[in-house]
Amino acid sequence: MEHAATLEDVRAEVLAPDRLNALVFGGFAAVALTIAIVGVAGVLAFSVSARTREFGIRLAIGSAPRHLLTGVLREGAMIAVVGIAAGVVGGIMLTRIVDRYIQDIRIPGALPIAGAALILVAAAILASLLPAARASRVDVTQALRSD
Repeated sequence: MEHAATLEDVRAEVLAPDRLNALVFGGFAAVALTIAIVGVAGVLAFSVSARTREFGIRLAIGSAPRHLLTGVLREGAMIAVVGIAAGVVGGIMLTRIVDRYIQDIRIPGALPIAGAALILVAAAILASLLPAARASRVDVTQALRSD
């Protein structure tokens, strides 16, 4: 018995598993990105609070607040770059190990990897903004008085 269907219905039925996979993996990617942003912001917030005295001294001797701001933003970007490099190397190594047991494993092309790296660096810089702003607004007298 034949079942008549439009081309749009057939296409929707064929693409349904791919759409579900994209939705699930997209959700996991959003959660992972959120965890990465919170992690970078937490590390930098701790670093800024531990270095309050240093920032106060630097401001007292004439350093511009924007230099402190860019320094903390640079730290956040470096955290992301080191993480991306470790992830790429680890992913390539894991792909080679898994390829021994499962055939036809493919590494994504350069464009998706570069796009993901760009998103991660942008997220790290965004996560660094609040700690960087706090570092650039350190009260010099309070920072020099504290221990």
